[in-house]
Amino acid sequence: MEDTDKYLIHADVTADGVVERNDVVGAIFGQTEGLLGTDLDLRTLQQSSKVGRIDVSINSQNGQSFGRITIASGLDRVETAILAASLETIERIGPCRSTVDVERIEDVRAAKRREVVERAKGLLGAFEESTMSSAELVEQVRESVRTGDIESYEGLPAGPRVADGDAIVVVEGRADVLTLLEYGIKNAIAVEGTNVPDAVADLTGERTVTAFLDGDRGGDLILKELAQVGDVDYVAVAPTGKSVEDLSHEEVHEALRGKVTHELVAEAGNPREAVAATDGSARPAPATDHVTPATADPAVSEPGTPTADDVSPSATRPPAPDAGDESLDEPTGEGEPSESTDGTEEPTDESTDEADEPATLGAHVRGVIDDETEQTRLLDGEFGLIAEIPTEETFDAIAEASAVPVAVVMDGELDQRVLDVAAQRGVEQVVARSTGEFVKRPTDVRVRTAAQFRSGTAASDESA
Repeated sequence: MEDTDKYLIHADVTADGVVERNDVVGAIFGQTEGLLGTDLDLRTLQQSSKVGRIDVSINSQNGQSFGRITIASGLDRVETAILAASLETIERIGPCRSTVDVERIEDVRAAKRREVVERAKGLLGAFEESTMSSAELVEQVRESVRTGDIESYEGLPAGPRVADGDAIVVVEGRADVLTLLEYGIKNAIAVEGTNVPDAVADLTGERTVTAFLDGDRGGDLILKELAQVGDVDYVAVAPTGKSVEDLSHEEVHEALRGKVTHELVAEAGNPREAVAATDGSARPAPATDHVTPATADPAVSEPGTPTADDVSPSATRPPAPDAGDESLDEPTGEGEPSESTDGTEEPTDESTDEADEPATLGAHVRGVIDDETEQTRLLDGEFGLIAEIPTEETFDAIAEASAVPVAVVMDGELDQRVLDVAAQRGVEQVVARSTGEFVKRPTDVRVRTAAQFRSGTAASDESA
């Protein structure tokens, strides 16, 4: 009957004497028999399973009996109400006078609906807690990659390039290493507190070291001890009040571009003051003992997506000269010496061996594109040659270059794929024989054809 129950009749019974359950059930059947006709006779309804079992609970106290009657009904609402009203005609139970009051008729389906609603709320809450947004999914996958990349160097959290790289970035904690790994910087190692471990101190004597500090007193203390037990070359700091782990991709990039020599920090007495003493662009002033491109650390990058090699500490490169400046394309006057980047005088083009690297971007354009070499040259901030490769290998060369080029000259067509990797690595300008159709054009890469370069027309806002 439970499967077909629609309603439950709840009634209270009172008897002036002591009665038992059987007496109540007997009175219900006996005193309602024939009252409602054959179709609604209680016995007939039970036999046809339209009415369920009659449940009675009865208690006796002080010579009176009190109880509750519950009857399950599979009839419709009207018939159930009639059946319930018939119970109130019972006047005697056993030998005792009695009264029956129908308290209510309960809709079983409504009760089930309430249970369904409550259960659904619980299931929905659990479902929502286990559901992740797209951003959370991306972050979880990224976190697994970052965690997979992190390694241990002498028991300290470190990136995979710390063991074999020629430069390291020293940070405070594991979370800082993970943040830098997310942004592609794989040569960071954590000191895990203000007590600098011997392993880090030993590393500083062998590598070029950049201390990347939190913008608080804790960072100052770490730098002070690191300088006492090791050798620090450069110092970068997070914005005041921020930790390295809290920085965005752009903030990390700006902080590392604005690193200053440790000597400047020692003079200023505070790393934040030393950075503030630069030109205000987060780029330190060029060191007076600036080395030539041939000896400079090739791992310093310009704006773009930093990688492990982008932020390898090195002599900070001065801003690249504007490649559109006509003075870069003009050859040195005949018979007049030209200055090299180290301050020494070099012979003019007449006495210079043809194998020597060109000193200007225009010379590279003439030597690569005008001569139809089908080669690509990767150039540093002073247009020194980093690498020369076949044009078809340009994409891989830019993507895998340990020294991020500032300029690229290629004897071929510049396509979207090469332009994208140039923007990601931080290349500032590309000069090509021709350009293809671009779906999107990065704003921080200056793109020109050889003809536009020669005519001095910037093509950064035009599509080829």
